[in-house]
Amino acid sequence: MDTTFLMNSIWVMIGAVLVILMIGGFILLETGSTRMKNAGHIAGKTILTFGIGSIMFWAVGYGFIFGEGNSLIGLSDFFYSGYEVEGLGLSGPVFFLFQSAFAGISLTIAFGGFAERAKLSAYLIFAVLFSIIVYPPIAHWIWGGGWLAEHGKQDFAGSTVVHLTGAMAAFAATIILKPRIGKYNKDGSANNLAGHNQVFTALSVLILWVGWFGFNAGSTLSVDNAFFGFVAVNTNLAAGAGVIAAMTISWIVLGKADVPMMLNGALAGLVAITASCAFVDTWAAVLIGFIAGILVFFSIRFFEKKRIDDPIAALSVHGTAGIWGTLSTGFFATPELATVGQAGLFYGGGFHQLGVQALGVIVCGAFAFIVSFILLSIMKALINGLRVTKKEEIIGLDISEHGSYGYPEIVKPKPIIEKKQKTAIQVEPKLNA
Repeated sequence: MDTTFLMNSIWVMIGAVLVILMIGGFILLETGSTRMKNAGHIAGKTILTFGIGSIMFWAVGYGFIFGEGNSLIGLSDFFYSGYEVEGLGLSGPVFFLFQSAFAGISLTIAFGGFAERAKLSAYLIFAVLFSIIVYPPIAHWIWGGGWLAEHGKQDFAGSTVVHLTGAMAAFAATIILKPRIGKYNKDGSANNLAGHNQVFTALSVLILWVGWFGFNAGSTLSVDNAFFGFVAVNTNLAAGAGVIAAMTISWIVLGKADVPMMLNGALAGLVAITASCAFVDTWAAVLIGFIAGILVFFSIRFFEKKRIDDPIAALSVHGTAGIWGTLSTGFFATPELATVGQAGLFYGGGFHQLGVQALGVIVCGAFAFIVSFILLSIMKALINGLRVTKKEEIIGLDISEHGSYGYPEIVKPKPIIEKKQKTAIQVEPKLNA
C-alpha cells in the first residue's frame, strides 16, 4: 500500500476521532450552561441525536453532499457501503467518517436553540429532517462541487457549512419555542438564568479547543509538507486572541472579567478561524480571533435585548462569529495560500472574493433559517407543539421527559402514598435547580 495514502488515512482518522470527541465538549457546554434539573436530559439527547444524525448521514446525507448530481444537490452514493473514492488520496471509509462527524457537530449546534424547553420528540424528528434537508444542500454547494464552489467560495473547515448552518436552525427554534419561563419580566428586562456549573463549561471549552485541531488541521486531508501544523497554529492563535478580547471587553463594559464571556470568546475565535485557517497568515489569525471575541460579547447582549432566549449563546458563538469568519477570508486570504478562490481585499484581490463570501453567508444563512423554520412550524402543528408544558418545564426535563434526575443524590424526590396504596412520586427538589 502506498505510504502517503496510509499516512493520510491515519491523520484524517485521528481528526475524525477528535471531532467526534467534540460531542463530549458540547454535552458539558450545554449542561454546564443550563440548570441542574435538565442536565441528564441534555446529556442523553445529545448522544441520541448524534446517533440519529450518523445513521441519516450514512443513508442519504453523504450522497446528497458528495454524490454525482448537479450544482444544487448530489443524487447518488446513498447508503455508503465502504467503497474507495478514486483520486481522494486517503481511505474512503475514513473520509466518510470524518464528514459524518462534521454533520453531527452542526446538528448539535442547532439543538442549542431548543435547550430547556423542547420535547424529546422534537429533537428526534428534527434530527432526521436537519440531516436530510438542511445540512446536505449547503455542504454540497460549498464542499461537494456545487454552485458556490464553482464561484470559489472559501470555507476551509466550516464556518458557514457547519457553524452558521447550525446557528440559523437554532435561531428558528428559539423564535418558535419562545423564551424559557422566567427569562424575561413584563417590562422586557432579562433575568439571568445562570448555568449550574462553570467548571463543566470551562472543561467543555478545553475539550472543544483540542477537538478543533481535528476540525481544522484534519481538514487538510493530507500529511503532505505537514501543512496541518500551520493550520493548527492559526487555530490556536485565534482561540487565544478570542479569550483575551472577550475578557477585555467584558471588563471594560461590565467592570469585571466575566467567566462565561471569556469562554465564549475562545469558542468565537475558533469558529471564526475555521473558514480561513488555511488561507491567512498567522498575524491575521490573531486579528480574526480578537475581533470575534469582541463581536460575541455585543452579539450576546443584542439577542438578549431583543428577547431571543439563547441559553448556550449558539446564535452569537456560531452564528455571528461564523459570519465574521466567512467574511474574513475576503479581507485576509493571501495569494500564496488561497488554493480556493482568490486573494482577499488587503492582498490586492479587490472586492471579488469578499463578494463571494458575502453571497455565501446570505444564501446559506437564509436557506438554513427558512427551511428550519418551515420544518419546525409543520412539526409544531403535527405533534401538538414542540414545547413541554409549563409544569414539565418548571420541574425540569430530567423528570418530565425521562423519569429520573441527572443528579439523583442531590435532587431527591419525596415519596408519598395515595389512598389506593399505590406509590407515587412527588417532585420536591431540595435545591433551587
